[in-house]
Amino acid sequence: MKKFNSIDDVLDFAINAEQEAVDFYNQLATNAKTEDMRHVFTSFAQEEIEHKARLTKIKKEGSFKVEPKKIEDLKISDYMVDVKAIPDMSYSEALVLAMRKEKAAFKLYYDLAIRAENEPMRDVFLSLAQEESKHKLRFEIEYDEYVLREN
Repeated sequence: MKKFNSIDDVLDFAINAEQEAVDFYNQLATNAKTEDMRHVFTSFAQEEIEHKARLTKIKKEGSFKVEPKKIEDLKISDYMVDVKAIPDMSYSEALVLAMRKEKAAFKLYYDLAIRAENEPMRDVFLSLAQEESKHKLRFEIEYDEYVLREN
């Protein structure tokens, strides 16, 4: 596990992770076969851009406040098989991949929060974990609405 020496290290790590998520969702949007699929991934890329901007602002201003919320977990992603990103993947495969990615991001940030050496670092990681949990839930709801109900 990466060792962080300061809150700036934490924020730099998180900002980089958010940029990777932006790139991931933009790539999925680029390879999407349908306009609906493209829209879903473009909107998630935009949310990740907003997270990155929020983290950049926190780093610049040096202030941060967490408002913890309980995020529901449908656990749909727990029962999915691994999927690799490919240009012609189906909508359901893309959603599974996105759920898995958000679940992994949640676990990473949560584990980092547990290991945080001070309260501000812990709060930043818990907030990021909460955001990733919300994303996973949105993909699970999308999967439930447009894949499970159609089958």
